[in-house]
Amino acid sequence: MAQDYNNTLNLPKTDFPMRAGLPKSEPLMLKHWEESSVYEKLMEKNEGKPLFVLHDGPPYANGNIHLGTALNKVLKDIIVRYKNMSGFKAPYVPGWDTHGLPTELKARKKAGVGNSTTIDDIELRKICREFALGYIDDQRNQFKRLGGIGEWNNPYITLQHEFEAKQIEIFSEMACKGYIYKGLKPVYWCPECETALAEAEIEYAEDPCHSIYVKFKVTDDMGKLKALGADLDKTYFVIWTTTTWTLPANVAICVGPRFNYALVKSGDEYFVMAEELYASAFEAAGITDYEVVGTIMGSELEYMKTAHPFIDRTSLVIVGDHVTLESGTGCVHTAPGHGLDDYEVCRNYPEIPIVVPVDAHGKLTEEAGQFAGLTTEEANKPIAQHLEKIGALFALKKIIHQYPHCWRCKKPVLFRATEQWFCSVEDFKDEAVEAIKGVKWIPGWGEDRIINMVRDRKDWCISRQRKWGVPIPIFFCKECGEPYINKEAMMAVSELFRQEGSDAWFKKSASEILPEGTKCPKCGGTDFDKEKDIMDVWFDSGVTHAAVCGQRPNLRRPADLYLEGADQYRGWFQSSLLTSVATTGEAPYKAVVTHGWVVDGEGKKMSKSLGNGIDPSDVVNEYGADILRLWVASSDYHADIRISKEILKQLSEAYRKIRNTARYILGNLNDFEPDTDSVSFDKLLPIDKWALMKLDELNDKVREGYENFEFHQVFHAVHNFCVVDMSNFYFDVLKDRLYTEKSDGELRRAAQTTIYIILDAMTRMIAPILAFTSDEIWKYMKHSKNDDAENVVFNSMPEKTGINADEEFITKWDRIHETRDIVKKAIEVAVKAKEIRSSLEAKITLKCTGEMYDFLKSVESELTAAYIVSEIEIVNDESATELKVEVSHAAGEKCERCWCFSNTVGKNPKHITLCERCAKVLE
Repeated sequence: MAQDYNNTLNLPKTDFPMRAGLPKSEPLMLKHWEESSVYEKLMEKNEGKPLFVLHDGPPYANGNIHLGTALNKVLKDIIVRYKNMSGFKAPYVPGWDTHGLPTELKARKKAGVGNSTTIDDIELRKICREFALGYIDDQRNQFKRLGGIGEWNNPYITLQHEFEAKQIEIFSEMACKGYIYKGLKPVYWCPECETALAEAEIEYAEDPCHSIYVKFKVTDDMGKLKALGADLDKTYFVIWTTTTWTLPANVAICVGPRFNYALVKSGDEYFVMAEELYASAFEAAGITDYEVVGTIMGSELEYMKTAHPFIDRTSLVIVGDHVTLESGTGCVHTAPGHGLDDYEVCRNYPEIPIVVPVDAHGKLTEEAGQFAGLTTEEANKPIAQHLEKIGALFALKKIIHQYPHCWRCKKPVLFRATEQWFCSVEDFKDEAVEAIKGVKWIPGWGEDRIINMVRDRKDWCISRQRKWGVPIPIFFCKECGEPYINKEAMMAVSELFRQEGSDAWFKKSASEILPEGTKCPKCGGTDFDKEKDIMDVWFDSGVTHAAVCGQRPNLRRPADLYLEGADQYRGWFQSSLLTSVATTGEAPYKAVVTHGWVVDGEGKKMSKSLGNGIDPSDVVNEYGADILRLWVASSDYHADIRISKEILKQLSEAYRKIRNTARYILGNLNDFEPDTDSVSFDKLLPIDKWALMKLDELNDKVREGYENFEFHQVFHAVHNFCVVDMSNFYFDVLKDRLYTEKSDGELRRAAQTTIYIILDAMTRMIAPILAFTSDEIWKYMKHSKNDDAENVVFNSMPEKTGINADEEFITKWDRIHETRDIVKKAIEVAVKAKEIRSSLEAKITLKCTGEMYDFLKSVESELTAAYIVSEIEIVNDESATELKVEVSHAAGEKCERCWCFSNTVGKNPKHITLCERCAKVLE
């Protein structure tokens, strides 16, 4: 009776599933992590190690997470996991930003009120708080589902009493240093939201409008234009503007002092415009008949006077370096109530008033004369029609330009001079720039970007006309109106907020808050009012370095790392920098990493209107969080990051390659105990040593990738190792030894030792990225007594094996690998021609000469196994200019057990269908 030799093979056995089933398995793992306190145990394990603080920038708690926030949180988790496995204690404290207008608008809608003046402040704030805390719970669960570890049950929240108290302390310190002041100054103003906006709350969008050229009649030329031949009764400065509604606020015309200006005659009128721009202005007016009668330097025009075309007011001609020759006429319409450059230049002319004929709702006031009551948008056309009627319109041209819009309501904003609280960046700008230079910026261009932004900034508008936020802790004397900016008073506010929260500001009177005996230093008054404005939410998040890193004993400042989107150069990176430098003289971070935007597969911005958006929960539910994490890691995230179903399918395939590599090894380690069955490196075969050397090369690449935050290098290196070095070569060659050699023999144990080391190292390498899969693999592995079997994250990143082999050895095996690819192609041709059915039926004849012949002869003993064939012959053929491969049928009979062809089959009487090697194994 024929013997069944299949039972004598060492076939792979493992319960590790081929199909991951991540959407179902991951929630069970998450539950286990939480119940077994994985994060808390990790912190205990790493106690005493150097601290690494990645400080979480707070997302806004007003909706579900999107792919951008998912990308951000996964990047942070990769870093936190890696650092905790690399000799550091790396705590992660997530945070949330909770104040601000979006939440207040939702609260007003829920309460059914049009604005915050028709609802009690405390009631409105209560609804706001409920909204924010509800969204925090939603986002927390969504972030945890991505596999993130951290203090999810103890996050920092900007509405917490302790946080608000520290925020007041920071404000107090800045105020006492003289950095906080109140002034009338143009700020971004949203009429829809009825509040001032910070620069970081502005988005630019294309806006169609009419550019308008307007004639201002000269009333006093100081004799200079008349000397050039002008008739003063018919001489005009021509201004150009794209915001017609601001004309009622015009108080001056600004020219460039170093530019030449032309006096141009057309018909019986004379016009003053820049020499380089008058031609384009006449073209816009459709006028071809004109001549230049004289030129004059811009500096010579200063203090000439013109008459406002429809308001009884003088418009003074002034000079300013902000005037350019890029467009318009070189004569800039100047309204300091509605433009920052206008405001700054008019500060040089104290006789010029600031006129603001627009109210908080975006409607023109009585100062706008006949246009009062119109919105700024409604006023454009009537003003232009009136100018044409009175003969003051020179030209009108339709254009599309970039215009600032509110990031919340998406409506166009105004520049509007209002009484606001400012932080004077100018006072500590140089210190801020020096602090920036001491930070590592990744990518490197980030340093220049934020330096330029800070250098261009003079102040920061920190007041908002809202209710849901942290109040500005300043009082006003009822007698003389003087602001009471006092450290003791502000610290009393801080202590009050620490005990009761910032709602107390709205519940208590000034006398109940201020220390007893408080007097106005100016007039001695004892009655005070409270400031009604709240702080800019960027001030809230901007003090987290002090309120979180500086307060929690497990953190520190400056933090080692901030990581956010590239928009935060003008947002959180900058507000944090300014409050930190203002109070401590140093940056709040040692390094800053930025990521780009998530776009669709074609590089287009994602939006609901385009229908190309992808919800992270949909990705997690269909593919699993580890596929989303792999997408993050596979991307060069410093640029825009593409995502599509096709990209996710490709990544799923790459994931399967990595998973199958682990499964192959697990299956072949079912009878292997690392502490008792491992063999020493000197017992390994050359090909095993080659595999460990490739592992060491991978280790270097992976370490470098993680250390430089270039996670795509980690992914590509691991994937390439699994596919090219392992699956396509080493594992293919190894099957024969693993399956057919004696189960506890030295040859098989050498192979098992090698693949165990590979799996152990690879699982640790992928742990920061594939959080769930690495934990799953780890639980199916057998472990050395030195390892923590509970979770891979409790273990260190792998050390290099240190296998001794020189460059010559590596080159030799890389070359065997290369020749194997050539042989495989020849075998494929032979199989297709039906000359053989498989590689094990093949005899390979290698024809070559010279150095190639010498090389192949030197490794001849390795080639049968490396090529997975039954017979090798190497022929010195001097006519061969390159390696020639001939495939024929191998001699001998097929071994029933290992399937190799051999002349030794049948020589053992006990096993007449086996080759000599297999018969010996079974002896």
